[in-house]
Amino acid sequence: MYPNLLAPLLIALAIGLAALLLVAVRQPVSRRLAFRQLARRRTEAALVISGSVLGTAIIVGALVVGDTLNFSVRQEAYRTLGPVDERIVAPPGPAGRAVAERLGELAGSPDIDGVLSAQVTQAAAVSRPGGRPVAEPRTLAWQMDFAEASRFGRAGGDSGLGGANPKPGHVVVNEPLARSLRVGVGQQVTFYLFGTPQTFRVDRVVPEQGLAGVGLGGRLNRDAFLPPGTLDSAARAAGTEARSVTFVSNRGGVESGDALTDEVTADIRRNLALVAQQAPIETPKHTVLREAKVTGDTLGALFLMIGSFSIIAGALLLVNIFVMLGEERKSQLGMLRAVGMKRSRLVGSFTLEGAAYALLSALPGVAIGVAIGWGVAVVAAEIFRGWAVGGSSLQIVFAVTPTSILNGAAMGLLIAFVAIFVTTVRISRFNIIAAIRDLPPGSGRKPRRRLLVISSTLALLCALAAVPALARSQAEQTYLMPALAVAFATPAMLRVMPGRTAITVAAGAVLAWTLLAPVVRPRIFDTPSMAVYVIQGSLAAFSAVVLVSENQKVLVRPLRRLLERPSESGLAARLAVAYPLAKRFRTGATLVMYTLIVLVLVLLTEISGILNASVNTVVSDATAGYSLRLDFNAQVARDRLLADLRSGPSAGQISAVTPLLNATGRATDPGHRTSSPLDTAVVGVPDGAITGIAFGERLRGLGNDAAVWRALASHPQYVVLDAFFGSTGGPSGDYFDPGDTLALTDPLTGRTVQKTIAGVLKNGMVFYPGTGAGSTVYPVVVGETGMRELFGTQAQNASALVRTRPGVSPDTLATQLQGEQLSSSLVATPIASDVRRQFDSSTAFFRLMQGFLALGLLVGVTGLGVVMVRAVRERRRTIGILRALGFKARTVQRSFLWESAFIAVEGIVLGSLLGVLTTWLMYRNSAAFAGLEGGFPIEWTSISVLAAATFAASLLATLGPARRAAAIRPALAVRISE
Repeated sequence: MYPNLLAPLLIALAIGLAALLLVAVRQPVSRRLAFRQLARRRTEAALVISGSVLGTAIIVGALVVGDTLNFSVRQEAYRTLGPVDERIVAPPGPAGRAVAERLGELAGSPDIDGVLSAQVTQAAAVSRPGGRPVAEPRTLAWQMDFAEASRFGRAGGDSGLGGANPKPGHVVVNEPLARSLRVGVGQQVTFYLFGTPQTFRVDRVVPEQGLAGVGLGGRLNRDAFLPPGTLDSAARAAGTEARSVTFVSNRGGVESGDALTDEVTADIRRNLALVAQQAPIETPKHTVLREAKVTGDTLGALFLMIGSFSIIAGALLLVNIFVMLGEERKSQLGMLRAVGMKRSRLVGSFTLEGAAYALLSALPGVAIGVAIGWGVAVVAAEIFRGWAVGGSSLQIVFAVTPTSILNGAAMGLLIAFVAIFVTTVRISRFNIIAAIRDLPPGSGRKPRRRLLVISSTLALLCALAAVPALARSQAEQTYLMPALAVAFATPAMLRVMPGRTAITVAAGAVLAWTLLAPVVRPRIFDTPSMAVYVIQGSLAAFSAVVLVSENQKVLVRPLRRLLERPSESGLAARLAVAYPLAKRFRTGATLVMYTLIVLVLVLLTEISGILNASVNTVVSDATAGYSLRLDFNAQVARDRLLADLRSGPSAGQISAVTPLLNATGRATDPGHRTSSPLDTAVVGVPDGAITGIAFGERLRGLGNDAAVWRALASHPQYVVLDAFFGSTGGPSGDYFDPGDTLALTDPLTGRTVQKTIAGVLKNGMVFYPGTGAGSTVYPVVVGETGMRELFGTQAQNASALVRTRPGVSPDTLATQLQGEQLSSSLVATPIASDVRRQFDSSTAFFRLMQGFLALGLLVGVTGLGVVMVRAVRERRRTIGILRALGFKARTVQRSFLWESAFIAVEGIVLGSLLGVLTTWLMYRNSAAFAGLEGGFPIEWTSISVLAAATFAASLLATLGPARRAAAIRPALAVRISE
């Protein structure tokens, strides 16, 4: 992922490594000090490295997820297209034959590797493995010359289809059809060609590759290749003709040929001349490859966003460790400075030590990251199967690119280097005498005048920049600019009020703004950018922790009775809270790690709860009383199928049938997110047939849902859209409203008309095609008059909505109807079951993200363990003195465990409260939750389990250091400093 970042990242990393190498060569004393610490503290070095490993692993894992999804979508180009770059589907009859003849003349073009003409029809197939019938209502029956097919595409390339043509009475099927029918070579299959059954024996089963997996836009194509002339004779017997399809292969390979799409498309259009209006030119490979990049980038960015919180936690772990190292070695550092060591060399020593940790963690981090990406791919494959439409799901294939490996490793190292360097510069600023004598740092100093002037100027600039950001609802700036203005104003506040008061006011203001920004500017979430969520979560966590850290003494007042108790437990409790209160920075850094991760985990848990609570409402909105959506072959079904539904064998189970007109169109994006035309499934609703499907938004003047449907029938310029129209993945937003316009085009004639949005559906599930498409297709619902005006005779009854009678099972009726209307290739989709299945898959996807984020929780728990390990070493002499004064070993152990529990509980409670509150504010104000009207449940059970697991893991991480502290011998500890 992100090949454009590779060069800048590698250059930045090379500069950083060169600087480190220069320090190591020119400062031998700094180098020896750094590497001596590595050699002496191997256990602690291993803990630091383990914390650093996870940061790199999470970055690499997120990038590998993007690679996998990108590669998986691109694989469709190999499976369903192969050498096919352009596809021209002509109508039956003389016009189709004329198109094929004209396109045949392009075979000599230098930009084209081949032109192949074929005939196709939609069919149904039945087999009888083991004597029981197995049906497949959606089959593509092809008639093409295998010799020409084998030569199609680049010379020496594999077109996917070759060998001899099947003999009369035989058929070649591809693997998806063979799996669906459970047949192999030599078994018989009956195909309904134009409604008439014909039986064939399977001659070969060919892999789903290139021409053997080709279709008319489907993601999964079940293909049957018939003997020459079979389709023509079946069409003549039915008094019709098969559709003519011409495939064009651009010069080059499967992906490289896409670069010539524009030139070849222009050549095809010129060659067809006036006939071009009867045969739209499709560029399926260009669409697939474009969507591969969008899908990979979007979902990769989503996982990178989720992983960002873990990355921040990893960076804080490094900061915390080096702050503790500085505290532990304060006397040693003071002596080094006293004997003449420059501060720059002290910085060099610490930076080299930290860089060594980061470099040692890089390779394990990459390996673990690849493993994480593989695990996500395995789970995602099951989830995408749940999102399948018409049995056609995205087939997840694990993939990893060197670009992602290098990007991930470089990002991990650079983040570590920056965190270490900034921390080292900060801890190198100390008073030499105070450091030698191990005195606490001075406090209460007012900010210097120069700092005050600079910070006040920056605060003013940020405040000014916040005004246009707020006016335009610019997401990232709306959060950042006011928060930065408050942060930069803090030094000025310290001049006029006590330090704790100033910091409390500043942190409280940032926290309040972070939580209230969606209320003030609810459109800030109308962006596909993931950065806004990282900024929101980080600001909430950091400001809340600063607020708590500055007021810890107030928060522990309820524990005063326990702390003042003259008992062993009272002593342990006082020791447990003494160090967190005294060492506010390190306590705050650990708290942020916990708060950040728990916040996002609770947020994901709450979103899953909202989905589960809303499923019944969404099902009701999606069905509006309808139970089934039927899709069928209009060329075969004609009016017979609708008549059978009303008076046939299953009519007693059906209360109403609403036929829908269908056509394929293209539309502009009313949300102006892209300038490329969007593929649309245009659906014509018979006048007055639908009144109950609900709208989330309506055009002003249309008082209720029925009024929108009446307006659609009486005004051809009106259309109705689904809320997800034009969505490319990621968080959805409110990009268009009733009254906005779009241009709707008939790709066959090229005619374009302007349409006005009359309403936005709460749920448009019933209008999505019931058979899977290879690319994203969005429904546009129009009235019957508007449909006929634009598409004419192309608009055919190819689908219908069905209401069942009370007590009838939609799933059972769907199976029954598919059997009765097999010759019409009918596919019956139970709407409620489909909606629930997709909700289950969405919930599973959130669980997948929670699992990915749980790695960040591991960073937090590891961080607490590392802090406690170093705390034991730092307090060694103090523990020895306490033990010499009569403190029991179990009191020391208990104090360490309670200290860990104190920090963990604060982090868990803060994260849980912020997670619930943030989700509630998003639910109330973000368009992403539009249509989810099941209420806002608090997932007490899930949150309690999360809190308990986190608390238990924290205690477990501290148990080892606590035992080591209890086992310290007083005499040795008092005499030995390390």
